[in-house]
Amino acid sequence: MGTLHLVYKKFLGGLQTRRNFSVTKSLIMSDEEAKAQTAVPTEDTIFGKILRKEIPCNFIYEDDKCVAFNDVNPQAPVHFLVIPRKPIPQLSKAEDEDKDLLGHMLLAGKKVAAEVGLENGFRVVINDGKEGCQSVYHLHLHFLGKRQLKWPPG
Repeated sequence: MGTLHLVYKKFLGGLQTRRNFSVTKSLIMSDEEAKAQTAVPTEDTIFGKILRKEIPCNFIYEDDKCVAFNDVNPQAPVHFLVIPRKPIPQLSKAEDEDKDLLGHMLLAGKKVAAEVGLENGFRVVINDGKEGCQSVYHLHLHFLGKRQLKWPPG
């Protein structure tokens, strides 16, 4: 049972059904939702610091256009990020000239997914802006797998 579900359970006095859980969902935000509501686009982000090696990070993939590394707050048994070296703040701010880079990032993620054993499938998520739950304004692709994911996702 996830942390957020435990908070709901405690808050609601033990209500456990999915129906009741979703009805009361708007009462409490997850940490990521709260971060996204207060995040502001900046020129420098944690991902910029990782790329400049100011913050240590073990890359699981690296080339001249992008890097991949495991998410520090995984939402699935396998959860890694692919980020471009070029600082694009969000997908909606990408330019036409970025189309090759965007495709390259997806193919790099596909390669890493195969290397880490996501042979039964995976999900790619791109959060964009406040309502998209983006908390770091440097474009990044989440690759999640090794468990059955639900639909709809949010």
